[in-house]
Amino acid sequence: MSAPTPFDSATDAAHDPRILLFGRLLAAANGFEYLLAKELEDATGLTHPIFELLLIVARGGETGVSLKDIAQAKVVTSGGATRLVHRGVEQGLVERHASAEDGRVQLVRLTPLGERTVREASAVHARNIQTFLIDALPEGSVEAFAAGVRALSKTASASLPVMP
Repeated sequence: MSAPTPFDSATDAAHDPRILLFGRLLAAANGFEYLLAKELEDATGLTHPIFELLLIVARGGETGVSLKDIAQAKVVTSGGATRLVHRGVEQGLVERHASAEDGRVQLVRLTPLGERTVREASAVHARNIQTFLIDALPEGSVEAFAAGVRALSKTASASLPVMP
C-alpha cells in the first residue's frame, strides 16, 4: 500500500508552487543554455562545454587544475572530464602536465591560444548574458537574483556526491 500524499489530485500536484518554481528554473536554465551556447558557438566556433573547460582551467591559474576538480566542477565522471580535456588538447587550448607535488596527478592549464580564446569568447558570452539574462530582470533585482543563485549553487554543490 502506498503512503498518503499531501495532494488531493494530480492537478493539485502539478500546480504546487514549489513544483512550478523548480520547473520554471529548469526551463529557464535549459533555455539560456541553448541560447547562450548557440550564440557563443556562432560567434567564436567554440562549443559551450569547451568554453566551460577553459573557464574552469583559467580559475586554476598557472598551476593548473586536476582532472578530478574538472570532473567535480562539470558534474561529470572522470572519464567524461578526460574526454573533454582531450578535445581541448587536440584544439591546442589546454595542456596537461604532472603535478610538482604528486607526479601521478595530471594538471591542466591554458595554452597561450587557450588564454586568448577564453578572453575573446568571454567578451562575447558576457555581452550575451547581459542581453538575454540581466537586461530581462526587473530593475534593481540583479544583486538579489545573483545572491539567490549563489545560495542555490552552494546548496547544490554541497549536496552532490564526489564524482567517480
